[in-house]
Amino acid sequence: MAKYPFDENDAFKKGRDVWFEMRGPAVAQAALDQAAQHEMTRDLRQFLFEHCFAAVWARPGLERATRSIITISVLAALGRTEELKSHIRMGLNNGLTREQLKELFLHVGVYAGAPSAVSAVRAAMEEFDSIDKTKAKA
Repeated sequence: MAKYPFDENDAFKKGRDVWFEMRGPAVAQAALDQAAQHEMTRDLRQFLFEHCFAAVWARPGLERATRSIITISVLAALGRTEELKSHIRMGLNNGLTREQLKELFLHVGVYAGAPSAVSAVRAAMEEFDSIDKTKAKA
């Protein structure tokens, strides 16, 4: 049971649906349940669903794979490794391939510096390893 229930308005529902599609239902539900256990994380998740996933990710004009390329590039360039890991997985769920991610990180390295590319590749390798281990168990 959620200690802090969400305000499930239309924007929340729209953003939640997009996020669930990109994260995968099991992982998304676990994160949503965890966020509802603390007022601060609940409010942040509410904000992200309404303003990030409903207002931006759900817009027409760019395919989700393209939005993932943009997001992953920016996060890699900024060195936001923890958030990058999440978006690498969502990018794969949005249709990106590991080969495309490799090329993306090489490209980021030219414009944002080699350390950014190295960190991004390490994050990707951790995510790939986690994905591969989960698939092997199934």
